[in-house]
Amino acid sequence: MWYFAWILGVLLACAFGIINVMWYEFQEGGFDNDINELQD
Repeated sequence: MWYFAWILGVLLACAFGIINVMWYEFQEGGFDNDINELQD
């Protein structure tokens, strides 16, 4: 039964990472603004 807790933990960690990337992407600017600053 330990594998259920392990699978839930892995899924929770993946969901947390995906939510963080989506949150960062929808912030004002996001990845595009960082790339544009490097090119200027």
